[in-house]
Amino acid sequence: MRTAIPTRFAAVAAVCALLLTGCSDGDKEADGRITLRFQSLAWQKESVDANKELVDEWNAAHPDVRVEYVQGSWDSVHDQLLTSFEGREAPDIIHDASDDLADFAYGGYLADLRKLLPAGLKGDIPQRSWRTTTFDKGIYGVPFLQEPRVLIANEKLLKASGVRIPTAEKPWSWQEFRQVAKKLTGKGRFGVAWPLKEPVSATLNLGLSAGGELFHRGDDGKVKVRFTDGDAVVPQTVHDQVNTDGSASSSTLGMGGSDTLPGFFGGKYAMVPLGFSFRQQIVQQAPDGFDWKVLPAPAGSEGLTQGVSPQTLSVAEDSPYKKEAVEFIDFLLQPANMVRLAKGDWMLPTGGRALKDPSLRTEKDDWATGTALAEHLRSAPAQSVRGYPEWKDKVATPAYQEYYSGAIDRDELENRLVKDGDLVLARYQR
Repeated sequence: MRTAIPTRFAAVAAVCALLLTGCSDGDKEADGRITLRFQSLAWQKESVDANKELVDEWNAAHPDVRVEYVQGSWDSVHDQLLTSFEGREAPDIIHDASDDLADFAYGGYLADLRKLLPAGLKGDIPQRSWRTTTFDKGIYGVPFLQEPRVLIANEKLLKASGVRIPTAEKPWSWQEFRQVAKKLTGKGRFGVAWPLKEPVSATLNLGLSAGGELFHRGDDGKVKVRFTDGDAVVPQTVHDQVNTDGSASSSTLGMGGSDTLPGFFGGKYAMVPLGFSFRQQIVQQAPDGFDWKVLPAPAGSEGLTQGVSPQTLSVAEDSPYKKEAVEFIDFLLQPANMVRLAKGDWMLPTGGRALKDPSLRTEKDDWATGTALAEHLRSAPAQSVRGYPEWKDKVATPAYQEYYSGAIDRDELENRLVKDGDLVLARYQR
């Protein structure tokens, strides 16, 4: 049964008609042919091409179940989907990310896939990945692409500094990372640039390595925010690098990852923590002769454990063709096809067979470094938290931004995350 979803935008329903273009339930034509709408959020050319090619291949082999490709956008997907669900005009097959599913799953807008998933697909994706799309025991999406956060370093500066080069077997600790950043700092150069325009997911996901969880579910099933010493390791490292050590640039705190690349290529920053998929931009944009290297993110008390919010494929509860929609998802995520999607997005597949593909384990473009981290990826702390998007936007983002800039101290950061955060979450858990 559906429940109302609180929304950050009071006027979202008013723009319903504008956002629903191309997004409607599956149709059955007079000749009995079914048309399913697949809304994809692929945006890089290689990724869009891979998705469209697979849709074409499906359509060629399944004349009675045609899939129509609909282009969506990561920038507006949450509110666009909310509007389409409320208007009963959602696409049949929905591409999203697992940390955006909780409200839709609890609200009754997504189909529970447990009885629909083929055994082969269910068994190939590890349980740690399925946890990212499991809410109240139901499975509301198929996690298929994921990316660890890594350090991308200027290899020439790294070698010249004489620091120990970390590996997945012997990574840097957070304390060692801080020391290395100091050593890599020199005249006109910072050891590290933290692009934290969107600071919350990076902070929380990396925080799992230090035992930080932030969200804690009680026996009554309700979630509370609790800020522990483990939760403080990553934010304090960033804060101290910027405000104490001078090894991190304060000017990059308001940047997105792409914004830091010109300075990285120009030698202004020796290292940049980025998502694994940023390698594509580096390959395309780096000047000739620029040598770079992917390093694992620092490890804490929990080793290289890191939170991820995989890209997902879900089925709308209103779709009259759930079985056919899942059959298309199963086709899209066959091991060879999952490899194609992963390479198109420069990300890692969740499927065990796809991860073993030799093309994803090469030294070229440091694919091997990423696949070595796959076993350490876990469900991001916020996955099952109702109200997370609002908590992130209204509470956590400004709090972390002010802390990283030095405008507030750790006690105020904790106060905002916990006190203000619990007030937001409570409205979703009545």
